[in-house]
Amino acid sequence: MKYHVSHITTYRYSEPVPLGHNETHLTPRRFERQDCLDSRFSVMPAPAILQTRTDYFGNPVIFFALEEEHAKLTVTATSVVELFEPRWPAGPSTPAWETVRAALAAPADAAALAAALFRFDSPYARRHPRLAEYAGQSFTPGRPLLDAALDLTARIHGQFRYDPAATSVNTPILDVFEKRRGVCQDFAHLEIACLRSLGLAARYVSGYLSTDPPAGQERLVGADASHAWSSLYCPGVGWLDLDPTNNQMPALRHVTIAWGRDYGDVCPIKGVFIGGGHHGMSVAVDVVRQSDGPQEPPAAPPPPG
Repeated sequence: MKYHVSHITTYRYSEPVPLGHNETHLTPRRFERQDCLDSRFSVMPAPAILQTRTDYFGNPVIFFALEEEHAKLTVTATSVVELFEPRWPAGPSTPAWETVRAALAAPADAAALAAALFRFDSPYARRHPRLAEYAGQSFTPGRPLLDAALDLTARIHGQFRYDPAATSVNTPILDVFEKRRGVCQDFAHLEIACLRSLGLAARYVSGYLSTDPPAGQERLVGADASHAWSSLYCPGVGWLDLDPTNNQMPALRHVTIAWGRDYGDVCPIKGVFIGGGHHGMSVAVDVVRQSDGPQEPPAAPPPPG
């Protein structure tokens, strides 16, 4: 499956901004289930500095600096991504979750050692006894790892309500747990914290989900949004993606941008600026099947407005 992805972020300021430094995670990753066939990035006004690098987790990062006054900033990232059908194992074929926990506590190979990093607390996904107790309802003694994880995913999906007004990016995970409301970012952090509370390795994945329009309605350009899900490590298998917001294992509709310990590691755009007064931000994300949209990203996509 091929997709054309467009992510346009616009900032408007009530007063001029003379200086701004920004870092972005907007370039799709390349790995065994995904290939980024083309990726383009533009900033208006033109930046004085634009650099690319790879972060600690292997994610592509673009840094840019603006050194002229501006009252509006537009960042446009476009790409063509090809997804390949994942070969997820059958749940019962995975080892007992306690076996996996023991293997991560004393890593015997490089893969397990690298995964063990994701057993520990991070700012948005901290371990807690209440979360271990909640996860324990799915992770019963001797249960295969993926069977238990899919049960936890289904429970979060069924017991928590999607409510964009209920939380913000800084809402503590225990508040989400108590309110039983949130958005995809919250549900990913919750599942990660639950898994880590049991001694398992779980990471945060940011990306996009190709959505379908309501029956009888045309597809709305820009209606798609950034998405987030979790991923669980299984020795001998690798990382198993879990989407608690939609109660599924991501396949051919989930485009991966980056992964890390939590949202803070893979925020689409973050930075600092001087001045600006009051400011507002708008984001338009569009994920189109290649057969339904442009065959390649435009060379110089125009900013909105």
